[in-house]
Amino acid sequence: MIKDRVEVVKKARKTHQLNIIRSLQHRLEVAKAKGDDSLVRQLEAEMKYFS
Repeated sequence: MIKDRVEVVKKARKTHQLNIIRSLQHRLEVAKAKGDDSLVRQLEAEMKYFS
């Protein structure tokens, strides 16, 4: 039972991280399209943190 709970937590953590990365990728595309270099640098730094 504890083993199952650990696996659920690991899966949830991985899913959460993937969702954050997808969101950052989208935000990065939008920032690049708008030409917001400051935001692009910030989002790229965040991407490095999560990758």
